[in-house]
Amino acid sequence: MLKAERRRRLLQRMAMVCAILVLAITSLSAYIRLGNAGLGCADWPQCYGERLRQTQQGIDTKASESGATVAARLMHRIVAVATLLLIIVMAMACFAGKPVLWREGGMTLTLLALALFLAVLGRWSGGARVPAVNIGNLLGGFAMLALCWRLRWRLRQPAIDTVLPFDNFRLRLFAWLAVVFLLGQIALGGLVSAGFAGLSCTGMPDCGANAPIALRLQDFDPWREPVFAATPTPPANPAGAAAHMAHRYGAIATLLAIALLAWSTIRSGRVRAGWVLLSLLGIEIALGVLLVTQSLPLGVALAHNLTAAMLLAAVFALV
Repeated sequence: MLKAERRRRLLQRMAMVCAILVLAITSLSAYIRLGNAGLGCADWPQCYGERLRQTQQGIDTKASESGATVAARLMHRIVAVATLLLIIVMAMACFAGKPVLWREGGMTLTLLALALFLAVLGRWSGGARVPAVNIGNLLGGFAMLALCWRLRWRLRQPAIDTVLPFDNFRLRLFAWLAVVFLLGQIALGGLVSAGFAGLSCTGMPDCGANAPIALRLQDFDPWREPVFAATPTPPANPAGAAAHMAHRYGAIATLLAIALLAWSTIRSGRVRAGWVLLSLLGIEIALGVLLVTQSLPLGVALAHNLTAAMLLAAVFALV
């Protein structure tokens, strides 16, 4: 029994380290993706989507990457390999000894499958011209972070159960509802970002000069390559305006779902967890507003991505 308890404590520490590594991977990936999209470039906004426009014209853009982007890409690969090795060690710790930790082992195998999926997807990410590839990377990375944090949370379950029973049906229902809305928001955000629709709506709360918006299903097709408007300033994908506004409206539904979960969590006795959810939610909404009103600052976009990842992890720990 003592040996099993030591393994659980070791797994808990490794899950924490894995979460930190995955958070670093998602942040580095976001920096590479957003930097290549043109955010933070010197001649903003004319340089927005310049790499895609050059690729569509048959111009090789690999040599145009900045030194910071090249360094971030190298660091991303190093951290990704370290994370993969750590996940393998975690799986061995679950299955190599007795008793076998089946529940934790299943989560580590899911982490391993996600890591391998992202490794394969990464071969197409650099030259991807459709949003589907970037959305897959985004969802896969966020899912890995949420699983790492959930595993750590599960390994602490005996201590948590005295405060917050995991068989609380209402709480788990609200948590799953919030997870569904969050995943939808993350996918829409990836579609807006990878579809170069960040400047397609410049007004608040409506779409500004691009209103009214024609709602067409093909505008939400992640396999459709972005096409920029003929007007040079600002560079924008007019077809992305619908996804942009859907992302904003989805934020309202997600806000309500997470606020409901936070209220239920606080009432269940887990006050700190509830306030963490509300704090992350408030920060994420504020960053989203800043992105629109300040015309996509790179630092704000990175913080928006980071906060969304942490918010999903915090919510998924409660399911």
